[in-house]
Amino acid sequence: MDWTPGGMSSDVEDRRGDSGGGGGMLPFGGGGLGIVGVIVLVVLSLVTGRNFLGGLTGGSSATDDGSGQHYQGEQAQQSGGPVQESASEHRDAQLVSYVLDDVQKMWTTVLPEQTGKNYRHAKLVLFRGQTQSGCGTAQEATGPFYCPEDERVYIDLDFWDELKKLGGNSADFAQGYVIAHELGHHVQDILGIEQKATQMMQDRSQRSRASVELELQADCFAGVWGKSQQDRHLLNPADVQSALANAAAVGDDHIQRMQRGTVSPETFTHGSSAERQGWFNRGLATGDVKACKTFDVGPDGYQQ
Repeated sequence: MDWTPGGMSSDVEDRRGDSGGGGGMLPFGGGGLGIVGVIVLVVLSLVTGRNFLGGLTGGSSATDDGSGQHYQGEQAQQSGGPVQESASEHRDAQLVSYVLDDVQKMWTTVLPEQTGKNYRHAKLVLFRGQTQSGCGTAQEATGPFYCPEDERVYIDLDFWDELKKLGGNSADFAQGYVIAHELGHHVQDILGIEQKATQMMQDRSQRSRASVELELQADCFAGVWGKSQQDRHLLNPADVQSALANAAAVGDDHIQRMQRGTVSPETFTHGSSAERQGWFNRGLATGDVKACKTFDVGPDGYQQ
């Protein structure tokens, strides 16, 4: 991916200088999950719209003024001190900042053109260890996630190293895919899709399907951004393959095989590797929000 570092976005909230306060122990009691369980949750939280660990530990309340804009009950945490970082971490932070601005610039144009809805900017929080979000305590172990209550994406940059250990990669566009996916959840929030999916999940029989289709749609929205990159001649075939490799690494079937050696499709929450790759490719091929209607055609609708 062709990009040039250019400072930090005004939409980045850098909390890496904080002490990491406000959090607590992982909410598992007793013997906890163990390393395998934590690894599974790390992968499950990658490119998702929900914080599987932090959301259970409590956090600040949020209100909605009726316009769809959420407001935190507490002031957002700001950086508690100067940030000390390695050269590689500095580059990763610059890359995340670039992707954040590039994706949001695209949606500012594309969303009203294709849906008639205006786009509003999300914020992205860089942190280390743990921090507070509108959805509870954000932990390093949860991986990147989007919180609809405060309209922020949360990411600890150490996650890229963990992802490589799990078979993923940290190529520039592969990292961009992750950030674009999380911002895809923000688009769902703006369009009211997040709220409808949440209502569907109240029905236990619909919970798995709604979760999978929400995640696959965010993959497709990430592909829409990829199309904008292609149209500007910023990508090469290796970039696309790096993103597809990460999509495959976080497929439910791949995760379940890693965890227990068997696959149970009825328990999927994010979609199979093939489905995740397929929906990303659909967004990449069309650049069209309307092509991402996972809730209309089902998880494997990309094949139709």
